[in-house]
Amino acid sequence: MMRNLVNGAVGGALATAAYSAVLMAADRAGLLDDRPAGRRSQMGLRLRRARSRRDDGALAAIGHYAFGAACGSALGLLSAGQRIPLPIGPAYGAAVWYLGFRGSAPAVGAVRPDCADRAGRQALLLVGHLMWGTALTVTLNRLRPEKIPAIRAEVRTPRTPAPQPIAG
Repeated sequence: MMRNLVNGAVGGALATAAYSAVLMAADRAGLLDDRPAGRRSQMGLRLRRARSRRDDGALAAIGHYAFGAACGSALGLLSAGQRIPLPIGPAYGAAVWYLGFRGSAPAVGAVRPDCADRAGRQALLLVGHLMWGTALTVTLNRLRPEKIPAIRAEVRTPRTPAPQPIAG
């Protein structure tokens, strides 16, 4: 169970790196206004009087990777060490997107409700989460230990008789 939890956390962090690369590319292409993780981090920083952009960025990255690792751990536990069919990954990513952007995050004020967001931006975030789920599934399947048979066949070495001296 602990191995599944750790594998899920590692898979979630690696998948978050891939997701972040998609968001950075979209941001450079001008498709994103601001990053959701940045808005989430601002909730925690409201209590501080002085904050810098560097603090915001660092806290956003830490929070984003921690959330990705936690969601990955959940799938790792649900998999119970079994191989996960690849289509489960994008479905899980879509569920994380749905619960995050339509459920819990707007409820606590971390992000604006997606109905107030641009449709193209939400579509891009959904595509990123589909890719995140796929990367998570592939990583979990690669980290899964192969099943070792409980009973191993005994390896026997053939014994050859010792050479006899030739009598002459």
